[in-house]
Amino acid sequence: MLRRNSKRVKVGNIYIGGDSPVTVQSMLNKPASDIEGSVAQAVALEKAGCEIIRAAVPDMDAVKLIEKLKENLTVPVVADIHFDYRLALASLDAGVDKIRINPGNIGSMDRVKAVADACKAKNVPIRIGVNSGSLEKELLAKYGSPCAEALAESALNHASLLEKCDFNDIVISIKSSNVPTMIESYRLVAQKCDYPLHLGVTEAGTHDMALIKSSVGIGSLLLDGIGDTIRVSMTDDPVNEVSAAVGILKSCGIRKGGVDIVACPTCGRTKIDLIGLAKEVESRLSGCKKNIKVAVMGCAVNGPGEAREADIGIAGGDGCALIFKKGEIVCKVPENEAVDILISEIDKL
Repeated sequence: MLRRNSKRVKVGNIYIGGDSPVTVQSMLNKPASDIEGSVAQAVALEKAGCEIIRAAVPDMDAVKLIEKLKENLTVPVVADIHFDYRLALASLDAGVDKIRINPGNIGSMDRVKAVADACKAKNVPIRIGVNSGSLEKELLAKYGSPCAEALAESALNHASLLEKCDFNDIVISIKSSNVPTMIESYRLVAQKCDYPLHLGVTEAGTHDMALIKSSVGIGSLLLDGIGDTIRVSMTDDPVNEVSAAVGILKSCGIRKGGVDIVACPTCGRTKIDLIGLAKEVESRLSGCKKNIKVAVMGCAVNGPGEAREADIGIAGGDGCALIFKKGEIVCKVPENEAVDILISEIDKL
């Protein structure tokens, strides 16, 4: 897969774009005033594998949260700013690693320049966030709807405002709740600039629907070689956003490592509780860091073959299971002992 050649931007202690790995982001959903709860959530996100954490800064009191996050995290922190440019300046003084703004909604060019100059002085990049729900009136009038062309034009217009301030450490996001629009928007912008792109489907919904929409939208672009950092937006615990994002990267072959579980969808030949078996295996291996492929198969039709392709696996029988390792049968075990024995064999790998 040929990846888009994007500009490399430094964010805290990592890079976005260029040949840097695609990074996983999430956003705190605790009130900014709940500093203790927000810090605890951020720490949990970092432990879950989140590589960039964003926090809303709605007022000056919220700037205190940036300071506390910087004290307790090793990953970069992003301040999400709307309307008041002074919040961006205060967040920079608090040590934030990136500013997320929409240059068009923070006022006159002198305010945009004040933020750009302060970011440049501190080597802090700016993410331009364009959203279909907040598209400029003139673009809505021009195009009639928040279509892909309108979103792409908006993003590039905002980037040009920063460019006029001699600022180029820019990351662009163009989010829509409509998946085809989101995909086409990013494709258009990818052709017209070399800024790193932050991928996401906005307002994607609760866990299952958000996972589906994000997998289609983010996954399609990643397989096109487009995208440098991603967030799976969910009306859910942000930790689940991280898990979903990592899963998308693995499914696209972009990120390696960790357990890869394959399991058949079951059919009328299945004579064991394969669904329960697969869920238990997944749960028991959730914290496993080994780079292994584990097969959980229901019968002799595909089971042995799939298990042969995996490092280790289970192929179900009639109330029993065969455990394979690299295509070789290790043992035949009762169904109720299968997972314990499988985990024991994985521990030996």
